[in-house]
Amino acid sequence: MLLNSDQYQDGSGTLYVVATPIGNLADISERAIQTLTSVNWVAAEDTRHSKPLLQHFAINQSLISLHEHNEAARSEQLLQKLLAGENGALVSDAGTPLINDPGFVLVKRLREAGVRVVPIPGPSAVITALCAAGLPTDSFSYQGFLPAKSNKRKLRLQQLLADSATLVFYESPHRLLATLADMLELFGAEREIAVARELSKQYEQFVSGTLQEVHDFFKENSDKVRGEFVLMLKGADLEKDEVQSTEFDPMINAMLKQNLPVKQISEIIADVLSVKKKQVYQRVLELKDGSLL
Repeated sequence: MLLNSDQYQDGSGTLYVVATPIGNLADISERAIQTLTSVNWVAAEDTRHSKPLLQHFAINQSLISLHEHNEAARSEQLLQKLLAGENGALVSDAGTPLINDPGFVLVKRLREAGVRVVPIPGPSAVITALCAAGLPTDSFSYQGFLPAKSNKRKLRLQQLLADSATLVFYESPHRLLATLADMLELFGAEREIAVARELSKQYEQFVSGTLQEVHDFFKENSDKVRGEFVLMLKGADLEKDEVQSTEFDPMINAMLKQNLPVKQISEIIADVLSVKKKQVYQRVLELKDGSLL
């Protein structure tokens, strides 16, 4: 079905998707304040979190909860309000809504119903971290949060081994070291990474270097494993026609630890990296039978 944002339901209102500060309240835009002040209601991921934000800017607005557990039902309720001519705003706990936050179900439903959806741009942790990380930004891939369990996390990371774009992840303090350890195992000690924490807040910090260096830093400085983290991993630098066999090592070792057969490992890597299976097979044998394991 073709969805044209130039065509709306007659008499319907507008939903404004409003970005809010990720830490520093001074980062809110004048347009965001004007929008939040003028709408009939604000749909918030956590009303208890958003209420102090609105109060800080003297915005006395009706708040409606919209989170992952009630989004489907709430979207229908808000659609009816908008079709009746009301205007509303959508905010998340911090940053730009829908970016790893609720809102997709609502926006999709409104677009399908012909209700106008207008973005009010502003802070986003992904972009804020990338612009100061010192890693390539001409191509990046936002991956959100990785799986909590190590085996599933490793499987997801294995799928990204040959991605040449800068990889961006969110991570929580209690999983930071485990995630860095899994990345170290799969991507190798020399892959570059930058970790940003507490963006725009008093204790904002960027730590960058090799995976080994950054992992060791946070392991030795447990007082820094606090706050919210953005992990930015440099993409693969693989010339497909001239791949060095040692570049397979992290991926091979990870699969050998899972007791996968040599032939299967060779087929998987050859397919993912588009290299000759014979070249990979030889390296798998060397690591399986040699002292490198």
